[in-house]
Amino acid sequence: MQPKRIKLDISGVILVDKPLGYSSNQALSKIKWIFSPKKAGHTGTLDPLATGLLPICLGEATKFSSFLLESDKTYEASIKLGFRSNTGDSEGVIVDLNVQHFPALKEIKETLKQFSGMQEQTPPMYSALKFKGKPLYEYARKGEEIERKKRSINIVSLDLIDYSDNVLKITVECSKGTYIRTLASDIGDKLNTGGYLIALRRTAIGSVNVEQAKTLDMIEASDKEARDALIFPIDEFLNYLDDISLVPSAEEAIKDGKTLLFKGMKEGIYRLYNKDKFFLGLGTLDRHGYLKVRRLLALS
Repeated sequence: MQPKRIKLDISGVILVDKPLGYSSNQALSKIKWIFSPKKAGHTGTLDPLATGLLPICLGEATKFSSFLLESDKTYEASIKLGFRSNTGDSEGVIVDLNVQHFPALKEIKETLKQFSGMQEQTPPMYSALKFKGKPLYEYARKGEEIERKKRSINIVSLDLIDYSDNVLKITVECSKGTYIRTLASDIGDKLNTGGYLIALRRTAIGSVNVEQAKTLDMIEASDKEARDALIFPIDEFLNYLDDISLVPSAEEAIKDGKTLLFKGMKEGIYRLYNKDKFFLGLGTLDRHGYLKVRRLLALS
């Protein structure tokens, strides 16, 4: 019998450059094995056919994973025109539409402009969204079609990188909840050619870039000192939120669950710091100026 591994009290975020063919949960399991944290979870699932930036929260950082998901995401995507897939990507059943005439570059550029900004998107059947307690993909595999509500998304930017051999390569910055597979299909439909996603790479989440990430092999090959240096503090990924510095008495009051009054500040979620610039957690300021705890670190 192998000895039980000791779980370590580690907190922070590891930036993984997820390889092709790995599920997000497989990448998470690998990080758990390498670091042995007491808790761990990934933020923002990447499909196995996708590569790129996958932040994994360790320890106390898991309390804030939902806030990382709020940030816009940036992707590089390749769309094959002239075909359709029942999943929207290369993992599905591919149908050749026998397209005889493909659009010119000018038409491609004009069409892509129509996909920028706020819009409604219908989630794909092959997704983990739940209906009556079961993920939609379970219904899809049985050939069942479930009516889905459209969701509001924002395509912040959409740029063409290359167009050759009937393949579009684009960069997309988008809000949370955007399905790039669906976007690829919608672009193909708009061009009257059909289209499906053949490659996807996440290059950024908010201000965090994939160039800051390491592959699983690189992380595993590092010694302990080098691995520890790969753990980012959680507040580095929350810098889209304003911050409030607390004097010692206010810090103690917040830790005791008390409400504090801050006049002249806009309502919203704030990062909280003590006088030594140590990150304490998050608080919510209401429209009357009262600050309440949202999440606190349980670190000494």
